[in-house]
Amino acid sequence: MAKKVSDFFWERLHAWGVRRVFGYPGDGVNGLLGGLQRFGTDKIQFIQVRHEEMAAFMASAHSKFTGEVGVCLATSGPGATHLLTGMYDAAADHMPMLAIAGHTVRPAIGGHYQQEVDLLSTFKDVAGAFVQQASVPTQMRHLVDRAMRTAMGERRVTALIIPNDLSEEPYEDPPHAHGTNHSGIGWTPPRVIPRDEDLRRAAAVLNEGKRVAILVGAGAREAAAEVEAVADRLGAGAAKALLGKDVLPDDLPWVTGTIGLLGTRPSWDLMQDCDTLLMVGSSFPWSEFLPKEGQARGVQIDLQPAMLSLRYPMEVPLTGDAAESLRALLPLLEQKEDTSWREGIAKGNREWHALLQSRAEAAADPVNPQLPFQELSKRLPDGVILTSDSGSAVNWYARNLQMRRGMRGSLSGSFASMGAAVPYAFAAKMAHPDRPVIAMVGDGAMQMNNMAELITVAQHWRSWSNPTWVCIVLNNQDLNEVTWEQRVMEGMPKFEETQRLPDFPYHRFAELAGLRGLFVDDPAQVGPALDQALASDRPVVLEIRTDPNVPPLPPHTQLGQAAQFASALLHDPDKGQVILDTARQVMSAVLPSRKA
Repeated sequence: MAKKVSDFFWERLHAWGVRRVFGYPGDGVNGLLGGLQRFGTDKIQFIQVRHEEMAAFMASAHSKFTGEVGVCLATSGPGATHLLTGMYDAAADHMPMLAIAGHTVRPAIGGHYQQEVDLLSTFKDVAGAFVQQASVPTQMRHLVDRAMRTAMGERRVTALIIPNDLSEEPYEDPPHAHGTNHSGIGWTPPRVIPRDEDLRRAAAVLNEGKRVAILVGAGAREAAAEVEAVADRLGAGAAKALLGKDVLPDDLPWVTGTIGLLGTRPSWDLMQDCDTLLMVGSSFPWSEFLPKEGQARGVQIDLQPAMLSLRYPMEVPLTGDAAESLRALLPLLEQKEDTSWREGIAKGNREWHALLQSRAEAAADPVNPQLPFQELSKRLPDGVILTSDSGSAVNWYARNLQMRRGMRGSLSGSFASMGAAVPYAFAAKMAHPDRPVIAMVGDGAMQMNNMAELITVAQHWRSWSNPTWVCIVLNNQDLNEVTWEQRVMEGMPKFEETQRLPDFPYHRFAELAGLRGLFVDDPAQVGPALDQALASDRPVVLEIRTDPNVPPLPPHTQLGQAAQFASALLHDPDKGQVILDTARQVMSAVLPSRKA
């Protein structure tokens, strides 16, 4: 039988290293899927999801947890448009992805045909680095090659649109003739290092600093050893952007944890008191949590020039790979002898961790939402992979979980989309079946689209060498993050009609899917339930009934925000409990922890 375009397509992707694709079938990709069936799912595994958006989230997570190009597939029309949110998630966090979409048969294009969408225009914003629609068989070779090379080399989202009838055409290599392309396979990352004179300028700034602060993001993940060496040479403290939470272990006394609205007080103090800032591999968006303009001299290292000197005016912006650049910079740095800056950072860290414990132990109705995270932090298995959804859960993920070496964690960072934690956790487990995985989700995100992918977990978990996969659901019957944003940012009372969520037994849904379900509404049972979940012989959904009125206190409260909050409480339907829980949290700063 003659080779079809669809046969060549999968052969070529396999040659580029693709071994897994997340997707959902449909008549717009029937030809492509026929080719995959012939090629063999032992060579490229097809993961059928419950919704195309989840396929794109999984592809994004696959990229984050493996460094490979994540691949997702959907049919024409609504299948393709469903991919967009996950594609934007990958694009916002600079993850390489290839989205494959089917399309109307070529003779019908432009005829207002069923499910016809102008996908080139639809994908142009998110996949503008390379989005093309195939028209003839001889295009397929260079389209696949350019899509994969662009995704890898530029860390961008790319997209290929393939009309279904083209998939069934006989494949032809491009002829040796005018107007053809003869592309090849392969790409390896280059060494990107700043010029020597620029490294010397950066070293001069850093050497003159007395109180050096470092901010690391996900771009520094492969440079952890280099960051530590530079920090030790400079006597620096280091804060972490949310996507860089797993770059440095939190047991280093000079690491202050996450920064920003979800961050720690020591990270706030670090940035307020420093006289020099070194930013490595981070696009952290909130400039108000960085030093005030003019307070500190700045050096930044980033592989993408567009991200340089964007959040803070850097004196020396350096384009380069984080690890390579730091290795080149280190010999130029002078060893700081004064340890007082670091000693102050360590003292602030000790006080902060005691405060976290006290806040988590404060009474609530029925369970303080910080308590599960504080207890989980003590029980995190070695090598665990953590995912969090957007919403109030990310506050406690950011602050209360203490990362150790070898752990990984990620989430929908810059795009901050709801509904990503379970597909992220599933993709992590498919990529690393031997590692424990824990997802943390609020009930709003769980109801939105996470629940359905528990079915996908149930379908695949028996293939994992390590069955430990836990989804912790905070059930507070409230869209809690937005509720608190309304109170603090807008001065609005809780808007019941928009914020109230229907109650649902998530643990029982897990049981219906063949997983294990646990339910906790007693603070004393949180620790034992976590132990039981982590020891389970199958994936677990641990549902915890939490108090929606415990405030996610920021590391620094501005006077305007306090005034907005006070105004909102005048008419808030839960004002009595909010006032009580807020008082408990504030008082935890002055009352000692029972376990301290």
